[in-house]
Amino acid sequence: MEKLNRQNVSGTTRYPERIIQFGEGNFLRAFVDWMVYNMNRTAGFNAGVVVVQPLPTGMVNMLNEQDGLYHVNLQGLSNGQPVDSIELIDVITRGLNPYEQFDEYMQLAENPDMRFVISNTTEAGIAFDPSCRLSDRPATSYPGKLVQLLYHRYQTFNGAQDKGWIIFPCELIFHNGTELKRCIHQYIELWGLGDEFKNWFDTACGVYCTLVDRIVPGYPRDTIQEILDRIKIEDKLVVKAEIFHLWVIEAPETVAKEFPAVQAGLNVLFVPNEKPYHDRKVTLLNGPHTVLSPVGYLSGLDTVRQCVEDEVIGKYVRRVMFDELLPTLDLPQEESEKFAHDVLERFCNPFVKHFVTSIMLNSFPKFKTRDLPGLKLYLERKGTLPNGLILGLAGIITYYKGGKRGNDDITPNDDKAIVDLLAQLWSNGDVAHVAQGVLAAEFIWGEDLNRIPGLTERLTRYLADIQEKGMRATVETLVC
Repeated sequence: MEKLNRQNVSGTTRYPERIIQFGEGNFLRAFVDWMVYNMNRTAGFNAGVVVVQPLPTGMVNMLNEQDGLYHVNLQGLSNGQPVDSIELIDVITRGLNPYEQFDEYMQLAENPDMRFVISNTTEAGIAFDPSCRLSDRPATSYPGKLVQLLYHRYQTFNGAQDKGWIIFPCELIFHNGTELKRCIHQYIELWGLGDEFKNWFDTACGVYCTLVDRIVPGYPRDTIQEILDRIKIEDKLVVKAEIFHLWVIEAPETVAKEFPAVQAGLNVLFVPNEKPYHDRKVTLLNGPHTVLSPVGYLSGLDTVRQCVEDEVIGKYVRRVMFDELLPTLDLPQEESEKFAHDVLERFCNPFVKHFVTSIMLNSFPKFKTRDLPGLKLYLERKGTLPNGLILGLAGIITYYKGGKRGNDDITPNDDKAIVDLLAQLWSNGDVAHVAQGVLAAEFIWGEDLNRIPGLTERLTRYLADIQEKGMRATVETLVC
């Protein structure tokens, strides 16, 4: 089988380099680069991507061996119908390792057409390291590397206002743009780069907060031979992803005009405030995940898809999403309902086996951030408690009791202090004692949740029902 490169395939285009991308991993290639490919193809974007490897070891050599080419395999449901597509992505022009090619890396700042910087250097990547120096080849941290480029560009073009950059961080932290800009300012101060450069950066460049959402399983080891048979060429960088994609960018209309994602029909939103969309994702995707997992598992189910498609547990999932969590959001209801239906379609992806046990890692901190705010808001707005969310918490507490489900051992995985507390509370079997003790654990919640009116009694009742009747029968009482 021939190797994938631009000599062995036809129909590829070499685009002018206009984007610097920090990160060569699966997510950026299946999300950002796939979007650039679509913008080039349908919106006349005409942009090539130079990939910079953020760490000394990485995959740019593999990218260069394939001339930047690779295939994206999208799998999932679209309007209820299964889709399994493969596209050849041709937007990456080359990959650079700044630890070995520092001069070539710095020359990126000298390209007058370079306009965008995009990154995904993991949650730990946006960090200030005071040991970095301007003279390093390169600076260790991602923000340090970026400031090296920015300062060189400022010097090269004598502070020209039209040579600033639009910067989109994709790291999975809230207010990623704010954090990156803060780090950049710290390096400007540490390295004594001066007020004129700082003013150029603040006025000519834009660092924008973003929210990214697409499940990217990565290299499809289990189906790679089938894919190679379809594409009929050797590709070592195939990346699998779900069909759903969402990119929320907190930026003005002027930025949207330069980055024509909307014109290309992509699910990219340019908004004045990213926070409501962050809250929506956490509330309607992560929130249901956290409670459906123990409820489904203790009902004998193993995957998210099984839970959503089950006659009883599926009703529970929809109750939590549409009746309890969705009313706590501040976005237009129609918009939130569409997102919720998209989430359900993603949960039912026939190409993905998402085991609920993997979601139950650190369930208590997850419930605190993903579901507890909704529980409180629901009570505030409706004047009553959301039974589905409380049953989900009862499911987590029951799961943390340990023991067995059939022949399978139940082994909670969480902070040792939490696991030890649950073992101690369950030791005497008194569900009222368990409920009160869990809710009183301020080291988990930051407060005593027994103070929420009616919560202790409701949680105690569900714990008792689960012990007496089992989880599935308890859920049936709630939803049927």
